[in-house]
Amino acid sequence: MLAGRPRLFIENTMLFWVVAALLTFGASLAVLLPLASRPKADSTDAHDLEVYRDQLSEIDRDAARGLIGDAEAEQARAEIARRILRLDATGKSATAPRFAGAGRAIGAAAVLAVPLISWGVYATIGSPGVPSKPLEQRLAQNPAESSVEELVARAEAHLAANPSDGRGWDVLAPIYLRTGRSAEAVTAYRNAIRLEGATADRAAGLGEAIMSAAGGIVSAEAQAAFERALVLEEGHAKARYYLAVALAQEGRTAEAQAAWRSLADGLPEGSPWREAVEQAIVAAGSRLTAGESGAASGPSQEDIDQAADMPAADRTAMIETMVAGLDERLRQNPQDPEGWSRLVRSYMVLGKPDAAKDALDRGLKALGPATEEGKKFAEFAATLGVAAATE
Repeated sequence: MLAGRPRLFIENTMLFWVVAALLTFGASLAVLLPLASRPKADSTDAHDLEVYRDQLSEIDRDAARGLIGDAEAEQARAEIARRILRLDATGKSATAPRFAGAGRAIGAAAVLAVPLISWGVYATIGSPGVPSKPLEQRLAQNPAESSVEELVARAEAHLAANPSDGRGWDVLAPIYLRTGRSAEAVTAYRNAIRLEGATADRAAGLGEAIMSAAGGIVSAEAQAAFERALVLEEGHAKARYYLAVALAQEGRTAEAQAAWRSLADGLPEGSPWREAVEQAIVAAGSRLTAGESGAASGPSQEDIDQAADMPAADRTAMIETMVAGLDERLRQNPQDPEGWSRLVRSYMVLGKPDAAKDALDRGLKALGPATEEGKKFAEFAATLGVAAATE
């Protein structure tokens, strides 16, 4: 298989030059054809001139027979003479000037010289014989001179031509995830696992991409991916963190906090997951304290500000966890106007207006739309652009 690579490279190089030659020939031909064409003399010029001469003769005969006056005859002759002059000028402009042939030759030479000179320069200072670089090297090349969009575009072009490049999918998948293209990240991770095999990082990355595409909810499919990562690597930090998020989203806050504490105890110094885990432990403790006092709480503005420096997926997961816990507690203890207001606001912060409207309807049903608390709740929701369903 390795022996066939030089031959394949030579064939690809020859194909490149053939295609380049055809494109150059087509472009040159499109410019040369108009230069090669000669303006055709108008075949009607001679006929028009003969007509004008007949008209002059007819005027002379009419004047001799006294049918028109001398002044009218002279005016008619002058008009026909002007027409003959215009016809003569047109005929001269249509015929090629003395140096028109030389001009066409110079133009044709210039058009042909451009591709010949370009090919010569490229063959001298270019690198037509250098094979293409692997995707990972191409992405790492001059990062300061390329934007993320340009790097992704180059990677996508490479993978479109080489869809079986598993390493390429492996490199592109986390980039998709970091730039918010969750659905593409899911596809990229699946391709990387299919072509390169499953690893803990790839399985956990797939789970994170599935979760991100679902709006931060750890679905059964995402949970299965995280569990697969733990099978491949016991103690994988990302997988353990998000499995604890799944517990919190199910309302099992105490279990989630215990899982995060266990994870924090085993994290090495300088781990990128330490800050996110510590924040999750604090948030879980706040929810547990609020649950013991009978008051529901959701993510406060302080919570959101503290999460601002976290990665997008981690920040969304943390807020989703807190909102899910608040929603669950309100289902168990619905007589909490402040909790309903926080829930509606939280769903709007997460960009889920349908969930916010559902929370408003459930809150009004629990509090009573005609009560003072219900009216204040509806007014608060209206300031956020959320209206209750009409009967």
